[in-house]
Amino acid sequence: MPRIDVFDPPMCCSSGVCGPEVDPALAAFAADVDWLASRGVTVVRHNLAQDPQPFISHTRVLDLMQREGTKCLPIVLVDGDVLATATYPLRDALAQAAGLDLSASRTKPRIRLSMAGDGCTPGSGCC
Repeated sequence: MPRIDVFDPPMCCSSGVCGPEVDPALAAFAADVDWLASRGVTVVRHNLAQDPQPFISHTRVLDLMQREGTKCLPIVLVDGDVLATATYPLRDALAQAAGLDLSASRTKPRIRLSMAGDGCTPGSGCC
């Protein structure tokens, strides 16, 4: 199985799925990462705000960031090769890159976003 590394832009938590206004694209990508992991794919996420060292250590990521700044984030690598920059790839692209059967990715879980007050709030300590 391949290794997928995700170099996320600065976010308040490791997945970006927190706070009162969750970005649906981040929630969908988090579900896709869980789906990949459940099928044995190693996915490692690096958050620029919480762990900047991998951004400096990985020459391909460092080169992209030196040329484009943080607007190239997120950067998604599969075994060191760039799969996507500036956007999170959809599940079908991730499945194909991981060598998984695309028919296995046809059903997506329903993602329920909590309403304001149910999630992370400023000063609560979760972000």
